[in-house]
Amino acid sequence: MMMKTMSGKVIDGRKIAREVGGGLKKEVETLGKRGIVPRVAVILAGNDQASEIYVRNKRRKAGTLGIESELFRFGSDASQEEIEDCIRKLNNDKNVHGILVQLPLPGHIDRNKIVSLIDPGKDVDCFHPENVGKNTIGGMNSTMVPVTATGIMKLLEFSGIPIEGKKAVVVGRSNVVGKPTAIQLLHAGATVTVCHSKTEDLKKECLEADILVVATGHAGLVTANMVKDGAVVIDVGISALPEGEMVGDTDFEKVKEKASFITPVPGGVGPMTIIMLMRNVVEAAKAREQE
Repeated sequence: MMMKTMSGKVIDGRKIAREVGGGLKKEVETLGKRGIVPRVAVILAGNDQASEIYVRNKRRKAGTLGIESELFRFGSDASQEEIEDCIRKLNNDKNVHGILVQLPLPGHIDRNKIVSLIDPGKDVDCFHPENVGKNTIGGMNSTMVPVTATGIMKLLEFSGIPIEGKKAVVVGRSNVVGKPTAIQLLHAGATVTVCHSKTEDLKKECLEADILVVATGHAGLVTANMVKDGAVVIDVGISALPEGEMVGDTDFEKVKEKASFITPVPGGVGPMTIIMLMRNVVEAAKAREQE
């Protein structure tokens, strides 16, 4: 007897980001009527081409929502002190609501010191230890939220995918995506397993997932035989193939046949990450108004 294959429903991250962005734009317009224009400062150091593209996309999105942005550019030879001085000035500038340091930084720059220097109320990437702690504990009413993890949760919410009581597997343990995503899934009532390079049987762990989040940056790491029929697959990774095609961490076309829902690359998690970043800028501006 032939088994019936399941063609996964592709989650349109661009469409959901537009819906969320529409609400943000209205909030920006409301703030503008009270004389407040949300403003984000972007620090870019070095000449990483991917970073250039990411910064350009973020600033473009800010502009479409009515959020002002200013770029502070440093060369590859910029000193730790130069970047720290810039952050101190931005911390003290009442017209700046958010500070974004584009990573990676040049190798000689201490990333942790830079991130920890940002005013937690302006830390729109949610990397400051205070904001990480609040989001880990939960229920702390943190203004800042981890942008990719929150974007993933919004994708699940808008797609009507239940989380409570489900088995979630997160492949990748980075501080930027893996860990905060696992924590948000825990807060939502999922039973969570985090896998990484030292996991002995990755296939076995993935096959148990009702919700599978893959965030490693290794193209095609997760194949169809690693995915349970009907699983929800959230692909966070993005890699460029030699011919220039952008792909995710899953074998998309084949995994799609087994998944109930799946995010594409590009056009899935990426747009949500940027819109959640803009959400943090708007929330920071609202919080400053109340002070």
